[in-house]
Amino acid sequence: MTRIMTSAAALAAAAGAAHAGGIERSNNDYGFLFTRNDQLQLSFSHVMPELSGTYTPELTAAGGGEDSTGNMLTDYSNYGLAYKNDFTEKLTFGMYVNNPYGAGAEYTQGIYSGLTADWDSDQVALVGKYRVTDRVSVFGGARYVESEADITIPDLLVRSAVGRNAQGLGAQAQALGAEAQALGAQAQAAGAAGDLAAAQELGAQAQALGAQAQALGVQAQTLGAAAQDFGTSMEYNASGRRVGDWGAILGVAYEIPDIALRVALSWQSEITHTFSTSETLAGLGVDATGGDTKVTMPQAVALDFQTGIAPGTLLFGQVKWVEWSKWEVRTPEYEAATGGNVTSFENDRTTWKLGVGRAFTEDLSVFVQVSYEAQNGDTVSRLAPRDGFVSLGVGGQYKMDNMTLRGGLEYVWIGEAEDASGVKFEDNTALGMGVSLTVDF
Repeated sequence: MTRIMTSAAALAAAAGAAHAGGIERSNNDYGFLFTRNDQLQLSFSHVMPELSGTYTPELTAAGGGEDSTGNMLTDYSNYGLAYKNDFTEKLTFGMYVNNPYGAGAEYTQGIYSGLTADWDSDQVALVGKYRVTDRVSVFGGARYVESEADITIPDLLVRSAVGRNAQGLGAQAQALGAEAQALGAQAQAAGAAGDLAAAQELGAQAQALGAQAQALGVQAQTLGAAAQDFGTSMEYNASGRRVGDWGAILGVAYEIPDIALRVALSWQSEITHTFSTSETLAGLGVDATGGDTKVTMPQAVALDFQTGIAPGTLLFGQVKWVEWSKWEVRTPEYEAATGGNVTSFENDRTTWKLGVGRAFTEDLSVFVQVSYEAQNGDTVSRLAPRDGFVSLGVGGQYKMDNMTLRGGLEYVWIGEAEDASGVKFEDNTALGMGVSLTVDF
């Protein structure tokens, strides 16, 4: 009966990034470490999202009358490999190779047309499991993740962001100028009262604030002029060179084999990438290379469980928390021009899964699974404009000698969301499918 649970891995891989929080696309299934015999597993999944939004009337007019973004997510496929070897009755080794993170945004309609983003990641994880007692096991290891990213933000979006930044800097310059004048008046009053020391100190402060106000004013004027110069392109392009970094894995599990009960708690540490970034923005004369952009891939905690509830029937599920609020892409030249980041996520995400598996024979079993992620009401990123989801998945497996073929389908209702410009993303869905082949040795 425990074999039913392993088939859920194909389903989990099938529709990951179509609905999961952040840019997550696949997970390491640590339940694989608890399967019988030495095993090699090959997996493939394909996701077909349909995610579009409706522009506000103002954005529709600015975009030439087009009121829809069109489908802004591209289809994608994931490949995975997992290997497990029982060194002894107590010690097990596992290896995972997969694509943990990814993004593929491409707007082709309206004012957002030309906005594209690609994020590609590959992972190798090495994990050891030690059975402390018949019921308690611990596992841990390391994972190495390589990532690269590219983004293009079209002229009108950058021009608008630069203009807003110019206005903000101008307001700061005026506020600092007024404060400098007030300090200057206080300095004159102190001088008239004969307190020369106080007059000098206040005068120096006024002069310093005045210099800051002047510098901000010049910067505001430069950015404002660029935002109004429609003869020069303000399209922004950035590329982060491929970089790899290490993270940790820790976990503990409790089992009662007689009733197929297992509860496992796992933790994956955050990983910080420092990308060597190239940026171009012609309207401001930016053509920079070698800038550092730090991006934190978030830590995650997952609680997995399974238990037999009747002969041949297994209940299984997962609760997973990921700290996506720490993920932010803030490149140096874009921040200088706009005062903000390229993209980020406001809140962490918690995903709930619950499923039932049923074995009809020793060789054939099927399962159904429901997943849920609550809507947070976030102002979403244009590159991942979704907020929560509900999904329904079905799948099964068939065993032939020492091989097991598994497959799953998952249909996802993506949560409604709104971005900072008021574009509403509603009535969106995704379909994912996955297959895997496991060979026992």
